[in-house]
Amino acid sequence: MRFAVPVFPGSNDMDAVHAIEDVLERPVTAVWHHESDLSQYDAIIIPGGCSYGDYLRPGALAARSPIMEGVQKAAEQGKLVIGISNGFQILLESGLLPGAMRKNDHLQFRCDIATLIVENNQNPFTGHYQVGERIRIPIAHAQGNYYCDEQTLAELKKNNQIVFKYVDENPNGSVEGIAGICNKRGNVLGMMPHPERAIVDWMGTSDGVKLFTSMLRYWEENGGAE
Repeated sequence: MRFAVPVFPGSNDMDAVHAIEDVLERPVTAVWHHESDLSQYDAIIIPGGCSYGDYLRPGALAARSPIMEGVQKAAEQGKLVIGISNGFQILLESGLLPGAMRKNDHLQFRCDIATLIVENNQNPFTGHYQVGERIRIPIAHAQGNYYCDEQTLAELKKNNQIVFKYVDENPNGSVEGIAGICNKRGNVLGMMPHPERAIVDWMGTSDGVKLFTSMLRYWEENGGAE
């Protein structure tokens, strides 16, 4: 299984690169945003950070970079795509996921470890979790307040597209505590918390490991071959 990590100016790409190397021991390449051909990769991780300095809106400029053509094509082909934090914002801006991101309701940057509940384990990213499982994953964002209108929210619920929710505390004011959603097909996931920063106990939690091993298992069970 080969991973690509798109790199924009301001990306925290190496966090994702090291997570794949350390957890899965699989090939992973940091790919500059000027590239548009991602055909050689089986999965794409759009990392966190502040792409283009969050100029205009977080993710707005990155969503229009050449590499997103490759991401769009990969998603259409059923390959796995995950956007983490700023990567989630990029997926929203590119139209690969519904909704929009607003400033945190308290208008402050939050850096903490949030408690999430797994709402859906029937997609490629959560197969190793249990429904209702509580996990602790770091957050670091100023604009993680996920918003969608009532019709979109109803669609998300109907199609089981809400993957993670915050519990105990909603750190940003997102609608119904949503922390992560997927597309209808289930192969594109966006989440504000950082699973790549939760892979060993000294990080404060290793609850992100199962997300990456779930991706590998799904790929192996669906015809993946080296």
